[in-house]
Amino acid sequence: MERKNAWDTYREEELERLQNITEQYKRFISEGKTERECAARAAAMAEEAGYRPLEQAVREGASLQAGDKVYAVHKKKLVVLFQIGLEPMEKGMNILGAHIDSPRLDLKQNPLYEDGDMALLDTHYYGGIKKYQWAAIPLALHGVAAKKDGSLVELSIGERPDDPVCGISDLLIHLSAEQLQKKASVVVEGENLNIIVGSRPLKTEKEKDNDTEGVHNKEKIKKALLELLKEKYGIEEEDFLSAELEAVPAGPARDFGLDRSMVMGYGQDDRICAFTSLMAQLEVKNPSYTSVCLLTDKEEIGSMGATGMQSRYFENAVAEVMNLTGDYSELKLRRCLQNSHMLSSDVSAAFDPNYAGAFEKKNSAYLGRGMVFNKYTGSRGKSGSNDAGAEYIGQLRKVMDDGGVCWQTAELGKVDQGGGGTIAYITANYGMDVIDSGVALLNMHSPWEVSSKADIYEAYKGYCAFLRAVWQHNK
Repeated sequence: MERKNAWDTYREEELERLQNITEQYKRFISEGKTERECAARAAAMAEEAGYRPLEQAVREGASLQAGDKVYAVHKKKLVVLFQIGLEPMEKGMNILGAHIDSPRLDLKQNPLYEDGDMALLDTHYYGGIKKYQWAAIPLALHGVAAKKDGSLVELSIGERPDDPVCGISDLLIHLSAEQLQKKASVVVEGENLNIIVGSRPLKTEKEKDNDTEGVHNKEKIKKALLELLKEKYGIEEEDFLSAELEAVPAGPARDFGLDRSMVMGYGQDDRICAFTSLMAQLEVKNPSYTSVCLLTDKEEIGSMGATGMQSRYFENAVAEVMNLTGDYSELKLRRCLQNSHMLSSDVSAAFDPNYAGAFEKKNSAYLGRGMVFNKYTGSRGKSGSNDAGAEYIGQLRKVMDDGGVCWQTAELGKVDQGGGGTIAYITANYGMDVIDSGVALLNMHSPWEVSSKADIYEAYKGYCAFLRAVWQHNK
């Protein structure tokens, strides 16, 4: 069954709305290149839309009624928004769950060293990447350094037009005979993803006074970088031990294609679904069931840790909200979670005619054909997959069609080609209905991913329709 191209359905007023949404999206991913930055932007957008901090409501002993809106930020990396519905929470919630972490290069705790008359930073890659894609491109440094006095230094170097950028060198073609014989997985190895950050030695005061080139002293280039970091940012070498600094592709998201129908940008997996989920949550008013937008961390490395989906934070937040509605018990919390419906808002692979052999055409997602539903992900015979139920999908078909949403279904490539996973299986452990749904991408997990503007808009529409949904059978 071939799905229609969403571009063929738009009238002029919808094209204007599409343009507005996608321009906001480009700003969101250009200014939010780390999970901390995304969480801060989401919290600011929530406040602007009338959400108040859950922590404040708990502290004040507030009473939450239908239509009330609260949000919480956990350790500056996980955000959850609630709008109280008309139905008791025991009957379930409509949940949009996306992740705001993306593949990147993290600086090691002891990263700075000098070699070959250059200063470099050691990295440890985060998530699944093709390592060779990260060489010979401009990189920016984002993140924080926590000092012993409790203060936090925030860094963003390489994004402004007058900022310097840094990067990883690649071996010149003239000397690459051996390198080109290697498998792509080891053309550039993880321990060689070292970022060049400087090459100018430090001059002593005596050398400056005499205007001489000076004599060679050990690690003068590293020392020069440390002096620059201390002078400009207030960071000393030991502060790297308690820092979270990420190297990401430098530069903003841009229109892609001569017809400007697509977006190229870093971190679209999964901030494209985080943005559209958040926009839907802020848009929908007076839902029947409590609507929830959950933006979580650590999905790219298994959803572990205090800010990952495998933590108990979301469950605890739901308990706090139910308590403020005056209707909490442990049993009602369990019923609420089991009776909920969720879209695991995550990206899918778009059919790529340059690599058609990796796809099975009639079960692939296509750019421009709307938001994507993946009944199952996983690999090796659906291993690790949530595999959504037929009844739930049947109801979702009606929700999307009644909402005028362009949508499609897909698998992640050919059966034996590979696979992947999302947070769907984790929330499904509560017994709730969950399915993966989101936007198809080209170049997924590369430094620069590509999406269709039509699919961004349809995902936003689809998420709005989902949050308004009233289910036929809420078990």
